[in-house]
Formats: sequence, C-alpha cells, structure tokens
Amino acid sequence: MADSETKRVRRTPEERAAEIDSKIGVINQSIEELEAKKQAAIASFDEKIAAAQERIKVLEGKKQEILAPKPPRKPRKTKKQKIQEILKEAQKNGMKPEEIAEKLGINLSE
Repeated sequence: MADSETKRVRRTPEERAAEIDSKIGVINQSIEELEAKKQAAIASFDEKIAAAQERIKVLEGKKQEILAPKPPRKPRKTKKQKIQEILKEAQKNGMKPEEIAEKLGINLSE
C-alpha cells in the first residue's frame, strides 16, 4: 500500500499536449511583444534618419549658396560721372548747353 501512495500520476497525452500548447502560447505572446518593440525601434530610427536627411538638405542648400557666384555689384558712379549723365539726358531732351547753364545759374564766358 505504501507503494501505491508514492506512485506518480501519469498524465494523459491530451494533458501533455495542452501544457505544450500553453507554453507555445506564452512564447508566441513574447514574440508579439518583441515584434512590437522592434516596430517601435524601427519607427524611432526612421524618424532619426528623416531628421538627419533634412539637415543634409539644409546643408546642401547652404553649400550651393556658398559655391554659387554672387551677382556682380553695380559700380558706384563718381560725382563727375553723375554730372555727365545729367548733361547727356538734358541734351537728349533738346536742351542746349547755354540753356542748361542758364537754368543752373551759371555764366558761360566765351
């Protein structure tokens, strides 16, 4: 009788299969959690990559601005050049040198 108390109870194949199924379920759940973490990490890295690419575009734009030739500056006109231009415009409008001098209040000595 002592032997019958210490004998272990044998499980049926269905019970053993059910236990294995529960273990498989736990492992599948952990796989799903890992996949979720993986997707979150991928999304995080994608955002970082996109931000880095935007910075590259900005820097490329600055580089193009630096390398592009600047438009030539318009040379400044001297006082003499400005006066000559005014006299040419006045002559184009049909004014004679005497009329220009008269309007400016200058006496021309001949």
